[in-house]
Amino acid sequence: MLKERRLAAETVAEALFAAEKAIDAAITHTAALAGLMPATRQSANLSAMVGQEALMGAVETMQALALARQNIVATHKQLSIAQRDIGLGAVAFGGGGEKPPAPPKTGRLAVVDAA
Repeated sequence: MLKERRLAAETVAEALFAAEKAIDAAITHTAALAGLMPATRQSANLSAMVGQEALMGAVETMQALALARQNIVATHKQLSIAQRDIGLGAVAFGGGGEKPPAPPKTGRLAVVDAA
């Protein structure tokens, strides 16, 4: 049964890491586009009115992608809790770098640094 839980967790972890990577890539590419549009407009000596709506579309896309990233990070946190709940808390699934350490469990409420 532990083998099945670990396999299921690995499958979900791989999909999670792929989603995180895709969102980050989309943010990177959209930011490059948003930065490129005003620079190319200026180098072409065009009015600031040219492409304004397109620039706003890219900026709004960035906002949506930032929200998507926030949501996938929340998903990641909840899956980390589920991982512990199914007895796999000591298992590392890789990809995603260092996580902030969890505060020690003392059975008492504690103030947690917001940073």
